Amino acid sequence: MKNQNQNKQIVKNKTIKEMPTPIKPPISFKEFSKDPVKGLLFIVIIAVGYLYIDGKLNYTSQIDTQGKKIELLETKVDNLSNQLRRSDSALAAAVSKIGVLQELGKIK
Repeated sequence: MKNQNQNKQIVKNKTIKEMPTPIKPPISFKEFSKDPVKGLLFIVIIAVGYLYIDGKLNYTSQIDTQGKKIELLETKVDNLSNQLRRSDSALAAAVSKIGVLQELGKIK
């Protein structure tokens, strides 16, 4: 008899643990039906808060990804600037050599 009672209590405890307690809404239906503006304002405040937080998280993730892209592009710009300086100096050297050769009469 004691075992059966203990088993029933265990089963009852398990079912209680498995079923979550329902969350009580902050406004009851009676209150909502009496003054729906308050209920709608509550819902709007929650929605605006959610959208604000969601937007903040989205923008911070976008800023992080764009920061990485900017760093990559800055390194590419630096490499291309170095190559441009080298080509400018090579072009200047070639132009001066051609000018000297023209003055000497070797090239027309």
